[in-house]
Amino acid sequence: MRIKLQNSNIGSEFVKYIERISGETAMRCYQCGNCTGGCPVSYKMDHGPSQIIRLMQIGQDEEIQKANSMWVCVGCMQCYSRCPQSVSAASIFESLRAQALRSDGDHTEIAELPKEFLKNAPQQAIVCGFRKFVS
Repeated sequence: MRIKLQNSNIGSEFVKYIERISGETAMRCYQCGNCTGGCPVSYKMDHGPSQIIRLMQIGQDEEIQKANSMWVCVGCMQCYSRCPQSVSAASIFESLRAQALRSDGDHTEIAELPKEFLKNAPQQAIVCGFRKFVS
């Protein structure tokens, strides 16, 4: 007996778009969890890197878009260096951020930051940090 699972969201246009701009293929991931295990900030994510990739595989677009993971990722590429399939969750997160910024506007406002922080933070840290939060 053959069981056929159907899910109209698998291979959704959103997932195809993220894969196209990230250069990654979510289906290559076999969920070993090395990316999440090596991620220095996964404890702050509501869905770790492997979970986000799994959500892409099963077409859970809304769940992916409302996750904080893309904003927490620091882009250190530990996920890529540990992945036996050479899938970069960091590249996927960067693409998710870009998509969110293109559709929703900026994620944060400079005016919302405390003046003391802006005064004392290294300029490079501010520029690099805001690169991922504003379009």
